[in-house]
Amino acid sequence: MAKGRKIQVKKTEITVIFKDETDFISLTDMTVGFNEGSGLIGKWITNKNTLEYLGTWEKINNPIFNYPEFGVIEKEAGVNRFIMSAGQWIERTNASGMLVRPGRYGGTYAHQDIAFHFAMWLSPEFQIYLVKEFQRLKEDETSRNKLEWNLQRTLAKVNYRIHTDAIKENLIPSALPKEKINFMYADEADLLNMALFGMTAKQWRDNNPDTKGNIRDEATIEQLVVLSNLESINAVLIHQGLSQPERLTQLNKIAITQMKSLLGNKNLKQLK
Repeated sequence: MAKGRKIQVKKTEITVIFKDETDFISLTDMTVGFNEGSGLIGKWITNKNTLEYLGTWEKINNPIFNYPEFGVIEKEAGVNRFIMSAGQWIERTNASGMLVRPGRYGGTYAHQDIAFHFAMWLSPEFQIYLVKEFQRLKEDETSRNKLEWNLQRTLAKVNYRIHTDAIKENLIPSALPKEKINFMYADEADLLNMALFGMTAKQWRDNNPDTKGNIRDEATIEQLVVLSNLESINAVLIHQGLSQPERLTQLNKIAITQMKSLLGNKNLKQLK
């Protein structure tokens, strides 16, 4: 689960977490400014209209929702002795729209659709402010992700230019015909492919005849970051006068080390 982000709604700090590609908003935090506090969640979820909404949401969005059990709950709802909690709702119906978590970011969380429904139940005014602040959070994150992605693309272009300039200055005689220059570039590109992927572009195409694109089109974001780094490192190794076999050995070791580091990097996962 990703670290919680915070939004301010009418002086109330509300946590938003990211799990399974989905934002969940803290219902527990939302109740701080209201009398009865988190006890309001139990009253809300016990309400027959709330249960009808939750059941409809789960039916549309959750393929493993226990609809027969939901039918039992619907019959029980409305009776004076009927009691329901978020944890019971999740356990009995396999609901995916709500979470109950312990720890630092503990409490009851709900998918934004459900959180907005709860906010409306608490106060229409509170719901309006919550929607605005959540939208602002998402717009800020979208802008930041675009900036990070554009920065990565720019870095890749710069490294590519450094790499090709090093090839031009150190490996390609000025008298070579254009077709041989292109071959040299392809040869160096495959050196990087071998260091990172363990095969050349042609070998990859031979192994994947039905796949559109090329070996780099199918690369993960971690592999693309390492590939960008290898281009600039290879440029340095070329300037140092190392042979292709020597550079391949060095680049392969670097690729292994960097991939091990990047596979657990949370910032890269957020860009996916």
